[in-house]
Amino acid sequence: MPSSPAVPLLPFLLLAGVFALKHVVADFLFQTGAMARGKERRHGWLVPLGLHALGHAGLTLAIALLVAPRLWWLALVDFAVHFAVDRAKSVLGHRGGWDSDDVQFWWLIGVDQFLHQLTNLGLAAALATL
Repeated sequence: MPSSPAVPLLPFLLLAGVFALKHVVADFLFQTGAMARGKERRHGWLVPLGLHALGHAGLTLAIALLVAPRLWWLALVDFAVHFAVDRAKSVLGHRGGWDSDDVQFWWLIGVDQFLHQLTNLGLAAALATL
């Protein structure tokens, strides 16, 4: 007889979908042009990036409060990880001198989105199992 998965599959898949949607909302609906440009600046990036990461954290908090309120602190994890990943992408892009005409710029965007989706899967797994 096959063993059951460590993470309940249906709740995990539903939560993974919710977190993917959360990412679209926070990155494309909640993020203003000023935030998107501001978080990429060499100076004065802290507030725009903080607001952007706060949008992600706020939506994660809402999801956690609906699913497992005791895991509210996952919003803090999401804030920290999103902030760090986006800042690292910006710093690496500046150091490389890459813009949208360079393939490395698009690699950074791809790795950034990959890391965010890994974070979302981790958040979904935590909510489905803890």
